[in-house]
Amino acid sequence: MHRPHHLPDPAFFQRPRPTADQPLVVMMSACLGGIHCGVDGSTNGDHTPLRAWLVRPEVKLVKFCPEDFAFGTPRMTPDSHGGNGFDVLDGKARSLAEDGTDWTEGMVRAAYAMRDRALREQVDVAILMDMSGACGSTVTYLGSRFAPDKVYQQGPGVAAAALIRAGIPVISQRDDRSLRKLRDLLDGTDMLTDERDHWEKTWYQEYFAHEPRP
Repeated sequence: MHRPHHLPDPAFFQRPRPTADQPLVVMMSACLGGIHCGVDGSTNGDHTPLRAWLVRPEVKLVKFCPEDFAFGTPRMTPDSHGGNGFDVLDGKARSLAEDGTDWTEGMVRAAYAMRDRALREQVDVAILMDMSGACGSTVTYLGSRFAPDKVYQQGPGVAAAALIRAGIPVISQRDDRSLRKLRDLLDGTDMLTDERDHWEKTWYQEYFAHEPRP
């Protein structure tokens, strides 16, 4: 399997170390940033360890939740049906809430709002919640995640797809190698050991062994 193209390329981590005067601009899924905007009003888990090393003068954080932007909190859970986020943006697939309600229009509108905010803020990289129908980057659900025979697919959610098409690299909370390299860039260190990104891990490799990558 090949490295997904949405991850930062090696040259990204060779840039000059960010400073308070020239910070690295990082867009985050707002739930990862500690905002209670998950479908149930939570932060979708405790992401304090991830957030802790990003809160520094050399980083400007831009937090955005596309699902909250479009549908508020709390809300139902949307997933892509008939393709991934690229397909939804192209009108080839739909984004449906868990009860089957068609949320495609709102998801697309929110995706472009997130992209436009990222471009205005001159975002360098996005750190997004994987598996999300909006923010997933490496893996999302093909159809409802609540189906008894739920199916995973390669490729991004709707908002992540809009960022990727705008040329913004995307890392998920499961991409340990890229997160380690990003932290090393900020710290001026080289601590990378045997960390792996999501696509390199056993579950991904086994599940998608016979699936083509988008």
